[in-house]
Amino acid sequence: MSEKKKQPPAAAALNAARQRLSTGWPMPLFLQGAFEFMQAALFSAFLVVIPWFAVWFSGGFADRGIESVLKMGGQIWLLIHGVPLNLLQVGDGIDPSHGSAVLNFIPLGLTLIPFFLCWRAGRRIARASYTDQLWQGIIGALGVYLLCGLFTGFLVNNEEASVSLLAATLIPLLPAGAGVITGARREAGSWVRLIGFDAAAWIAKTSQHSRWAGSYVWAALCGGALAYLLTFALASGLLAINLAVHWVDVSNVYQQLRPGPIGSAVLTLGQLGVMPNLALWTLAWITGGGFTLGVGSTLSTLQTTVGPLPAVPVLAALPAGDLSYAWAFMLLPVFAGFMAGWYFLRVGENHFDDWVSTRVGSRWLSLGLSTVALGLFVGIISGLLSVVGSWLAGGSLGIGRFTEVGPDVLLTAVLLAAQVALGTAIGYLVSPLLEHDPVLDR
Repeated sequence: MSEKKKQPPAAAALNAARQRLSTGWPMPLFLQGAFEFMQAALFSAFLVVIPWFAVWFSGGFADRGIESVLKMGGQIWLLIHGVPLNLLQVGDGIDPSHGSAVLNFIPLGLTLIPFFLCWRAGRRIARASYTDQLWQGIIGALGVYLLCGLFTGFLVNNEEASVSLLAATLIPLLPAGAGVITGARREAGSWVRLIGFDAAAWIAKTSQHSRWAGSYVWAALCGGALAYLLTFALASGLLAINLAVHWVDVSNVYQQLRPGPIGSAVLTLGQLGVMPNLALWTLAWITGGGFTLGVGSTLSTLQTTVGPLPAVPVLAALPAGDLSYAWAFMLLPVFAGFMAGWYFLRVGENHFDDWVSTRVGSRWLSLGLSTVALGLFVGIISGLLSVVGSWLAGGSLGIGRFTEVGPDVLLTAVLLAAQVALGTAIGYLVSPLLEHDPVLDR
């Protein structure tokens, strides 16, 4: 067979250039990350600004121009990313800064919008890069988001509210960074493909005692997270039931306000945006820690003191009437702890009990000590998670006495930790009676 005739270098280069023009050049990873996050920033901004424009076109902001409406939309965009707003309330008419307050209440439901957009971007970045190149796309993405926050903070300041440029630049990176990392991890399937670190290989090099201790700690951490998430799920279900029971009261508030079709839609979207906050308030309520709705208003299963409230439809579903049996709801976190104890038994990683039993001759004493330690460990993990959730769910509305809104962070964490610890101990001791060995049952 005759060999193919080699092309001259110039012709080969020309053909390669033509092929490249037809297929295109691959986009650099940092540029792709920047492009993905630019889309996320713009789309989340559109979702915030469009409702404000709808209200403006319907005459809701008749005394405002389009520039003022755009600035308000930019301020809301920063707020859903966790950036606090400094409200400049007019006091005596001489000093416009007199009576200034801080608005740092984060509508967590709206924060999920940029989070999931960045989560999607993280998956796309991970799909387009190798393990050792992923950082390029993430750096480019976060760099663009940093600039978006900086420019937004620079443009939205007016005589009504202002933001710190440093806060507007850095704080939006938190939900965006969490979204891109979790999205990239979801696409990669493991941390090994994501960052090139093989945790299993590293653990295999450690001693057996270290592996046992690590397995125990990891199982307890998972149990604490399970107890908190289950408590949150129970609180969310209780909130949904309570809203359904008081739906007539909620509808009456809508009818009294008469906001119109567009106003009703925007008001409903705003209330949906704070539903995760309300679920965390319900979690604080069932633990007994309670939450505040302004200075002097406290609601919990143990005590309820409510002052004047704004005409917000969802607030018509607040617990009222005879609450003498409300303490029974405090058993819900105990049930969540029970399930965590059952989970820990099924995992079978109670190496601390094995260690104690080798040093304490009496089995009932070693089992009691290890069970108490397990309950405390799982309860503390749930309490620490509660601190984060309660802190995110509260804040200040910056209006009148509503400078304190949200759960009692410390009391809720302490009570939840105690309830989960009790439930975990009971669950770990009782759950063997609920397990069945298929071989023995035959």
